[in-house]
Amino acid sequence: MTQTIQKPAPGRVKKTVPSKGLPTWLLGLFGIIGFLGIWELMPALGLVKAKYLPPASEVLVALVGDFGLTAFWVAVGHTMLAWAIGLAVAVLTALVLGLVIGMSPFLRRATNSTIEFLRPIPSVALIPLAVLLFGVKIESSLLLIIYACFWQVLIQVLYGVADVDNVAMQTAKSYGFSYLQQIRDVIFPTMLPYLMTGIRLAASVALILAITAELIIGSDGLGKEIALAQSGGAIAGMYALIVATGLLGLAINVITRIVEKRILAWHPSVRGEVVS
Repeated sequence: MTQTIQKPAPGRVKKTVPSKGLPTWLLGLFGIIGFLGIWELMPALGLVKAKYLPPASEVLVALVGDFGLTAFWVAVGHTMLAWAIGLAVAVLTALVLGLVIGMSPFLRRATNSTIEFLRPIPSVALIPLAVLLFGVKIESSLLLIIYACFWQVLIQVLYGVADVDNVAMQTAKSYGFSYLQQIRDVIFPTMLPYLMTGIRLAASVALILAITAELIIGSDGLGKEIALAQSGGAIAGMYALIVATGLLGLAINVITRIVEKRILAWHPSVRGEVVS
């Protein structure tokens, strides 16, 4: 237990230079259209059998049909409920433990080896344990989500606490700041960008684990609907549900980035200023 968690090398934040030519969103749209075009041509040209990979147009029609089904939105609700609860629990527990461990050099050294041992364990390896403990209930999904997201946030919080300026910390202590005042006025402003990065990464991981748990364990949600569609031979419907999970992931990524930019509007990385 003598290793120390390596802090990432501080990156140089470069000023964003507006690119000339087509706007980014238009280039992204062309990329999506190109992808759908290739997808449409692959079964048409016989490169892939249509019964295994239906044309994109057929899948998109099935997806639009899903939007009008109550069962589809119920499945989305189950998935997002597991995502939200799992992510919230992981963030809160990782934040509290990260502050406690990060502010104590002894605890940081004592727990470093344990953290480095536990965090690489794939969350899906806990599926047998989750099934034994909770069966096919939502608790099984939560176990996988919380385990995977906890480490994403904890490591970022530890990095953030380690990045606090020692002079500022010692000054706060010399002025008699309480434990909570040190966290609020000295540690939290430095740690917040790291915390937001951890939450953004964990948000995507939580969705992946929610779908995976539903797909393998069989708890309610989009993953279970994908498995049912596959076993029922509704291949176009299966791909439509997979596309729906991709759209959910995209929406989560966009929302977390918007929230991050608003919360960190004061930070150089968001303002686009050059820092050393």
